[in-house]
Amino acid sequence: MESGQRSEPPQVAGEYETLVGFLEFQRDTLDWKCSGLSVEQLRRRAVPPSALSLLGLIRHLTDVERTWFARVFEGDQAPPLYWGANSVDDTDFVVEHADVDESIRLWRKECARSRDIVAGCRELDKVGVRYPTGESYTLRWILTHMIEEYARHNGHADLLREIIDGQTGE
Repeated sequence: MESGQRSEPPQVAGEYETLVGFLEFQRDTLDWKCSGLSVEQLRRRAVPPSALSLLGLIRHLTDVERTWFARVFEGDQAPPLYWGANSVDDTDFVVEHADVDESIRLWRKECARSRDIVAGCRELDKVGVRYPTGESYTLRWILTHMIEEYARHNGHADLLREIIDGQTGE
């Protein structure tokens, strides 16, 4: 992955712009934590027996993006890419034979799709429905959840990166 500049969330803005800005910052942070590493480094597990790796985080967040924005908010029935109802374990974190370039490409594609979905609806109170449970979620809730999801996993990414090459930083 190439290193890029992280976008800064706006300090003075409305709720929509603030939520979108913080989510983009979190996405950029994961991209930054994975930049400049080899295939082997991206696959490196944190502490066995844990399957946690930077590549696993990328794959996991690909399906999280797809689930919350495309499936729940838009109602698209596209299946998850890496895990499903019949998964015995966290198959998104099983990366020994995963194609790194393809995994990164798919994550970026799902992020772009999510951005387009959010850009097409500035109504934070608009509701999406999760199937098969029928639970309803507002766009506000989804954006907040995604910020939390990325922030939690970026904490993992920070520790993984420090184990790999000693790089630290916010």
